[in-house]
Amino acid sequence: MGRITEAIKHLLIINILFFVATSLYGDQMYEWFSLWFPKNKNFGLWQIVTHMFMHGGFMHIAFNMYALFAFGSPLERMWGKNKFLFFYFSAGLGAALIHTGVNYYYYNEGMTALVDAGLTESNVLKIISNGQYSKEWYTIAGKDTIDNFLSAFSTPAVGASGAIYGVLVAFGMSYPNSELFLIFLPIPIKAKYFIPVLIALDLFSGVTGYGIFGQGIAHFAHVGGALFGFLMMWYWKKNQFNQNRWD
Repeated sequence: MGRITEAIKHLLIINILFFVATSLYGDQMYEWFSLWFPKNKNFGLWQIVTHMFMHGGFMHIAFNMYALFAFGSPLERMWGKNKFLFFYFSAGLGAALIHTGVNYYYYNEGMTALVDAGLTESNVLKIISNGQYSKEWYTIAGKDTIDNFLSAFSTPAVGASGAIYGVLVAFGMSYPNSELFLIFLPIPIKAKYFIPVLIALDLFSGVTGYGIFGQGIAHFAHVGGALFGFLMMWYWKKNQFNQNRWD
């Protein structure tokens, strides 16, 4: 893999520092720095960036940091520090945008159903802001609608995964014939095949709610990071952005 590059090194350090602080001050860190739904009282604009440095556990940060090092290092060597950091944070912001947009859809779908049944938005907001809900809501709208509504409002997003999915796309487009070995499938698979399949599985899980890789995963954040990563790579290739622009 070679020597660790400068931007990757600093991103790893910041992520690890956030993880240590979260281990010490758990709930407070999640309240301040996770990405909350904009109508939630815990929401702050800075969370659009800080959520990229928060993680939900050791395996979460371990996988993300390994992927950042393994797939980000070749890109930084090719692009340089400034271009890589611009790409990384842009993909992360794109992931946050798509994730929040989908949550707005789920929130509005659930809230509309409840308001149409005679409830007021202010009363519903008051109830869910206290971490509560009424079982009667499930008789007004379907279980999936209410569950998605409550999750969109109350579940914060954490992790660098959205930005890293953008990095994966960039790696696959830059090194399409690189062979990757997977823990659960120990045969070489070329990046140009593996990465699109991985994104498709996330999209499938996000649309159907079927958790192939487990529950509590922000699938649309992954898809959003991949989408923004693809759009940036396509634009840069089309306009022939060169190294000097980023020096």
